Amino acid sequence: MTIIKSLEFLNDGHTWVVDIDLERFFDTVQHDKLMRIISNTIDDGDIISLIRKYLVSGVMVNGKYEETPVGTPQGGNLSPLLSNIMLNELDKELESRGLQFVRYADDALIFVKSEKAANRVMDSIVRFIEKKLGLIVHIEKSKISRPKDLKFLGFGFYYDSKNEKYQVKPHLTSIQKLQKKLQKLTKRNWSVSLDYRILKLKQVILGWVNYFRISNMKKAMTEIDKKLRSRIRVIIWKQWKVAKKQIKSLVQLGIPEEEAKGLTFCRRGYRYIGLSKVIQRAISNKR
Repeated sequence: MTIIKSLEFLNDGHTWVVDIDLERFFDTVQHDKLMRIISNTIDDGDIISLIRKYLVSGVMVNGKYEETPVGTPQGGNLSPLLSNIMLNELDKELESRGLQFVRYADDALIFVKSEKAANRVMDSIVRFIEKKLGLIVHIEKSKISRPKDLKFLGFGFYYDSKNEKYQVKPHLTSIQKLQKKLQKLTKRNWSVSLDYRILKLKQVILGWVNYFRISNMKKAMTEIDKKLRSRIRVIIWKQWKVAKKQIKSLVQLGIPEEEAKGLTFCRRGYRYIGLSKVIQRAISNKR
């Protein structure tokens, strides 16, 4: 896996990273250069002709036809394959130079052992990409980084001083995106059943955790879990609607009546309700 390979390079001492960002990659691929690369490996003229027709077939934008003199149609089944064919030339160039690198689609990292080497590689690889491949490098986003400053495929990197090696964790922006999704699914004004809401939450959480399963995320997940359960408790509380129902429900869940009344008639907001010890005892994690 790309992330595991990145860790191997970092832990081998390649801790200066050239982060190459291609500007609007799918929009800037030059057809002639791409077709020349394809022709080097494909002898079938009919297939080459078909690919050329696909590239110049145009796209619909807001219901209007637009020509595509450059680029590959985004969303098309063939575009990712054609893009990889083009960027395979970059892979071969990096391999020929004996450089350590990882690439996923148009995201590429090159690992070297010194700042001087990183600057040299940045300059020469940018020239290769722009002159030989005809692509545009986003100069402002392409940079030389240290591991702690990297964000790659949603992952962040950090040095684990206890084990004396680099590790990965979900990047802060990835955690924030997950939190926003969970907040959207736990809005109090979303009129769906609790079972359906929890089903949608499980789908998001399982997908996210499976993607980041190789990273260290216990601390982040513990905090997110705490906030999520608090929001679900508030949803259940709101579904009880009236004070009489709220008191009765709390009592049925083992809360003394006086405590139940105290929480029900308090003038605090939903945030207080969700974090209160009474509601946590009534609607425990186990329940």
